[in-house]
Amino acid sequence: MLDDFEASAAWRVPELIADRRWVFPIGDPARTQLANTVKKAFDPDRPLFDYSKDDFDLGPGFEVIEAAAHRAYVDCGLTLVKGLPRDRLSSQEFRLLTWAIGLHLGVARPQGKASQYVSEVRAAGMNYRSAGGRGYNSNVELDFHTDGCDLVGLACYNKAKSGGQSRISSSVTAWQILVEERPDLAAVARQDFFFGRNQEEAPDEAPYYVQPLFDVADGRLFGKWNRNRMRTAQEIDGVPRLSDAQKECTDVLDEILRRPEVMFTIWLEPGDLQFLNNHTMLHSRTRFEDDDDPNRQRLLYRIWIAPPNSVRLPDAWADFFGTTEPGTVRGGIRGHNHDEICKEFERRQAKSIGMPAPA
Repeated sequence: MLDDFEASAAWRVPELIADRRWVFPIGDPARTQLANTVKKAFDPDRPLFDYSKDDFDLGPGFEVIEAAAHRAYVDCGLTLVKGLPRDRLSSQEFRLLTWAIGLHLGVARPQGKASQYVSEVRAAGMNYRSAGGRGYNSNVELDFHTDGCDLVGLACYNKAKSGGQSRISSSVTAWQILVEERPDLAAVARQDFFFGRNQEEAPDEAPYYVQPLFDVADGRLFGKWNRNRMRTAQEIDGVPRLSDAQKECTDVLDEILRRPEVMFTIWLEPGDLQFLNNHTMLHSRTRFEDDDDPNRQRLLYRIWIAPPNSVRLPDAWADFFGTTEPGTVRGGIRGHNHDEICKEFERRQAKSIGMPAPA
């Protein structure tokens, strides 16, 4: 029964505070090797797709990073690597380090209209609430949501002058509370909800996709939530209006996610790398204010990863992820520029990491 679902991802905040096995520090010799290998490989005129994982001997630091990524995906859903050599790298070298880590962990996935495979998370004037809005290019408070991949890595180069605190809540914990307190709404959460693609759809995609907020595959619970994309879907012709029960369900879910014992808050410091399992974690961020100096403004690099150890997804996830098969290249937002160059990179990278070629 779903109300008996138990997993290490069903944590409460006091448990994370008491047991910090989700934090993975990198020692100074390993940091030095990470910096040196990136500096040696870095060429400002070389496209990211031209790099391979063999260009980077990440050394013992990668053993720490790999362990953190694995624990985030198969265990508690959230891990934090501390000690990337941010102080020894320029912002573009740090971006390349983020990319190199992704090359060793799986196949990177595109993340938006521009079909970018590394996103700069910074305030760039984006209107989050617009029809095509994305939160990572704004400075406003974000709704709780999942990203469009199995595993997301977020590497911090600069933090904000003030604000910008990360918030993480377990969707597994939220489900358990919803079942206990409002079983009627838990049943509603298993219904189909429509989510807008925010004008980022590929030519062969509809402007929306459909998923329940919670579903199950092979005995595992999967969560999905994004109020902003649910809201934009309501503006699309052909999308049914939300029922009163669905509105109440989403309001109650958001209230649960913000309870002090459920919502874990954390500051990402320069050199931190956060991993989240998007099937068991939901995340948001507080509003932030930037420094006047552009070189000191908030800047993080985000990578979406399809890892080789991924598990089967619920059937309802197929529309967005492309396939529910485990261990496959799936997920991402292909956007408007997912061309043959992108596809060739994905085929080459899948082969190098031992994954089947993308469909």
